[in-house]
Amino acid sequence: MISKATIDKIFSAIRVEEIIGEYVQLKRAGSNYKGLSPFADEKTPSFVVSPSKQIWKDFSSGKGGTAISFLMEIEGFSYPEALRYAAKKYGIEIEEDHRELSEEEIASRNEKDLLYKIHEVADRFFREQLWNTEEGQLIGLAYFKERELREDIIQKFQLGYSPENKNAFTEYALGKGYDKTILEKSGLSIFPEHTPKGIDRFRERVIFPIHSFSGRTLGFGARTLKSNTKIAKYLNSPETDIYHKSNVLYGINQSKQAISKNNLCLLVEGYMDVIALHQAGIENVVASSGTSLTTEQIKLIKRLTENVTILFDGDAAGIKASFRSIDMLLSEGMNIRVLLFPDGDDPDSFSRKHPQEYVENFISENAKDFIDFKAEILLKDIADDPIRKTEAIRDIVKSVANVENILKQEVYLKEIANKFGLSEKSLFSELGVQKQRKDNQVKTPPSRLEKNKLKVVPTQSKIDLSIDPLLVLEEKIVELVLKYGDYIIELKDIDNHPYETSVAEAVINHLEEDDYKILSSINDKIISEIKTGLDENRIRAGNFFFTLMDESINTKIADALVNPYQTSDWSKFNIYFMKEDEVLDKIVSDTLLRHKREFIISIINKMKNSKEEKNYAFYKKIMLLSELKNKIDEKLLRVL
Repeated sequence: MISKATIDKIFSAIRVEEIIGEYVQLKRAGSNYKGLSPFADEKTPSFVVSPSKQIWKDFSSGKGGTAISFLMEIEGFSYPEALRYAAKKYGIEIEEDHRELSEEEIASRNEKDLLYKIHEVADRFFREQLWNTEEGQLIGLAYFKERELREDIIQKFQLGYSPENKNAFTEYALGKGYDKTILEKSGLSIFPEHTPKGIDRFRERVIFPIHSFSGRTLGFGARTLKSNTKIAKYLNSPETDIYHKSNVLYGINQSKQAISKNNLCLLVEGYMDVIALHQAGIENVVASSGTSLTTEQIKLIKRLTENVTILFDGDAAGIKASFRSIDMLLSEGMNIRVLLFPDGDDPDSFSRKHPQEYVENFISENAKDFIDFKAEILLKDIADDPIRKTEAIRDIVKSVANVENILKQEVYLKEIANKFGLSEKSLFSELGVQKQRKDNQVKTPPSRLEKNKLKVVPTQSKIDLSIDPLLVLEEKIVELVLKYGDYIIELKDIDNHPYETSVAEAVINHLEEDDYKILSSINDKIISEIKTGLDENRIRAGNFFFTLMDESINTKIADALVNPYQTSDWSKFNIYFMKEDEVLDKIVSDTLLRHKREFIISIINKMKNSKEEKNYAFYKKIMLLSELKNKIDEKLLRVL
């Protein structure tokens, strides 16, 4: 267990904008930062990071919390794993609390944690084999050096080697205490019926670890060095609970900072393309990990930049792959350029032939926008054939149909019109046809019965009559105590004498005075923690609750503390607005009075709807409650 002192050090050192900035492209918005949500598909940024409060709020998905809760959400870290990741980033030494773990804590170390751990073990094993065994040096290291890789680059990408011995790793892992089940589920070992000791999946291959955004090892790619055509040249980890190849980009961990800094991502096909470009000093590059580009992978890139240059081989397969990638990138709102290397070259071979500056200039000068690129490829060798030319232009317009932004569509169509000497009207007409075809492919045809049904369109203006005004005010009270719990305010007692108290104490006294039972279970947790704090002479406000790492509470605190909007600076026009904390006395007083009023109304309504005997005492109680409500109305200036 991580000691409390270490956790306090981590929370003191960690900067939420730095942690989140590695995953989301943030832009300054007043005192906050804004970016596109990494948890929801959106066009307008609604993801807010507050450096002053050290919290974040995603208004698209409703999630929110601290830097630690963000890491847990986006990486699937457990609480201790997120703390360890942050400690490593900020150079904080972990002090362990050596108390014995409870059965519940032991049980919480689930299978997913074991999968991460066995991949870390495998990663170390493969690197050890590459650098410190004769076989690894003669075969694996020799291969990487033959590919002209420097040692620092081999270490940067944690490349390794799996030996010829068919169960070298399996035997090693079993000896470390990992069982057969987790080795099978990780895909690192196979246990056929006739081989009970198991077989290493990647035996006699060089190893390319595949990392998550934060650098955790999720799986492996492995290349055979044999020329035997009966076995696959490349072998990848199978899908597991932690590795989904459609969600991963090779090199994203090593390249994310350069992509964000350059505001450009170079997209290549293979592991060696990424590694060779890094060695050439060009680090803003990722590969689609041996799979066709997916929407999830594009969203990973979009966290860092909206600008992508596709670098593919100049062969037929590369061209086909680039066409498909163009349409997918356009549909996700990306800005695209494309470069095909000269025949016989790929990013790996080209970057090894030329110095960094030459490669950078070549990419910059020869990358074409997707219109010019598709035109060059599709119009090649068609001479003056009008039919083939028409089909080529139609194919280009088909790509434009994937663009959702209407302004971008118009700019692209103007470009096509100028390039081919066509009228914009005819191109817009063709765009309409292509969009209709696209929509028809996506939509499922309605059944005969559905066609005859009357379509009822829900309206947003319909009032939700189920809202409980007492719960609304309870939520407001909790919001106030989270935001301003330790603020000192001036209230008045029953005799109208002023006195000072903290917001937290005022709220607790109010709730206990009426023996009020909290309606929401989340609010009950928060109020209970505040009471406990006051019993210990401590005031627990917003930031304290983040240390509890309760997801439901984190979200509520982020709702309370982060405002999606920034007030404009009207002072330059000599217009001034009072801030909430400047009128906090009145806000707290009025909120508590309104809550008391609704509580009284709820008691009266329950009495009226009860089967209680309607005697003199019954009506007298209702009369007294009504009088109390009227007095509160007078204070609130609600006399009718």
